[in-house]
Amino acid sequence: MWKQVSSLLWRAPVPGLSAAVTVRSTSHGPSCTVSGREWVRPSGFDTGLKTFNSLSKQKEPLILTREGVATWYSCGPTVYDHAHLGHASSYVRFDILQRILSRLFGITVIHAMVITDIDDKIIRRSWEENVSPAAVSAVYEDEFKRDMLSLKVVPPAVYLRVTENVHHIVAFIEKIIRNGHAYATKEGDVYFDIQSIGGRYGRFVGAVDPQGEPGSSNKRDPRDFALWKPSKPREPYWESPWGRGRPGWHIECSTIASSMFGGQLDIHSGGIDLAFPHHENEIAQSEAYHQCGQWANYFLHSAIDYSDSSVLEARSTLDTISTFCHDAQAYMKGQLQCSHVQEDLLWSRLAETKSTVMSTLADDFDTPRAISALMNLVYHGNCQLQPVSTPAGAARSPAVFGAMVTYVRDVLDVFGIDLHTKEAEVLSSRGSLQPVVEQLTQFRSKVREFALARRDGSSTGSPSRAGLHPDRLPLLKACDALRDDLAPLGVLIKDRGATSTWEIKMSARGQGPEDKGEETSS
Repeated sequence: MWKQVSSLLWRAPVPGLSAAVTVRSTSHGPSCTVSGREWVRPSGFDTGLKTFNSLSKQKEPLILTREGVATWYSCGPTVYDHAHLGHASSYVRFDILQRILSRLFGITVIHAMVITDIDDKIIRRSWEENVSPAAVSAVYEDEFKRDMLSLKVVPPAVYLRVTENVHHIVAFIEKIIRNGHAYATKEGDVYFDIQSIGGRYGRFVGAVDPQGEPGSSNKRDPRDFALWKPSKPREPYWESPWGRGRPGWHIECSTIASSMFGGQLDIHSGGIDLAFPHHENEIAQSEAYHQCGQWANYFLHSAIDYSDSSVLEARSTLDTISTFCHDAQAYMKGQLQCSHVQEDLLWSRLAETKSTVMSTLADDFDTPRAISALMNLVYHGNCQLQPVSTPAGAARSPAVFGAMVTYVRDVLDVFGIDLHTKEAEVLSSRGSLQPVVEQLTQFRSKVREFALARRDGSSTGSPSRAGLHPDRLPLLKACDALRDDLAPLGVLIKDRGATSTWEIKMSARGQGPEDKGEETSS
């Protein structure tokens, strides 16, 4: 399933960037001097890129605190169950954004992710399975990481577990209390005081219906949320100034992000379902702790865009690209004979495509437009790869097709689609089949050449029956039948005039050569 999800998500819209040289803005320093709910353009280093910012609800220039470096924090999973489509959608998309920033625009992304390994759901699951919460979280954390690797998501610079940072969380809460933005109750709860920050709460309220969290009746405001809560019987606990307990949900991210990046964060990402209350409360806590007005400069949120039709479309697109790469390689090897190739036109199209891909990705990471530009390049390449029976002495132009194939592969690699790896996997899993198909195809080609020889002694490679030896026609029919019989088995032979090429189409499950999954060719 994960490979199918990945094949869809690499082409899905993702929340942008220009190829302009990084320039220094006229003022510097942290943006923690601002106040209120309005987004303030940060000072720092203007990348020349643009991205949609949930804080301002529009595209904004991407300005980083440090030149050429982006600090990035993302909310990781609560590890009490298997990863689901929402996890795949969010993490794959943000992985693509980070790849674009680093691979195409030369920005070093320092990505930190929290693993929530203590939570009400984890505790309940531990009771159901009669094991410790630590055992539950360890199993599902490991499974989550393996799932992300199967999706080719690049791991963050560091995973940080909540249970390993509780002492930092306690200190973080203590400072918020000292700054006058939180209070403890007699039951041992600590709540954030929403009224203490005035009208600055509510940047993401429009995302969902704002409702207060359940808790003690001693809360000053129904919107106040827990920073610390006392542990109930049979629950894990940590010592604190307010008694034995454990952290609230939101405080972990503020604490861990601050311990990693300090009082200023460039980019924070997560699913749209986390915008309110989780990210809203993160902002309130962090700005109360750091005494600033804009803790994170950019919030990026993903929505799930998944359907069977989208998966089929993505597969079709990838199959078209794979077929072009195969045909281009056949041409470069001399196995595909074509009429005169308009080489200058293809070099020009390649240059235009490179420019278009960079400019579209610079504009809010517009991957659909970038893929459209790539497919336009493939179209023009295919227009030049029309097989002919005899090349009529036309000059060949293999270099331009080599450049096109290399560029297409490089762009797909940025999007997490590694055609080199797919080919290597097939070669490894079907190494013994490949030479058999090669020998079979060569033998079939010799039989076809014999059958296509004309009675006047010429051999044009044309399958036209006129002028052929009648007694050799059954051989030609047998060659066609062999080609047709092998196709359902995943061995695709393509007759190109007097020569033939072949492909092995592997199933997505890697169990055998059947449908249009991974391939190797000659």
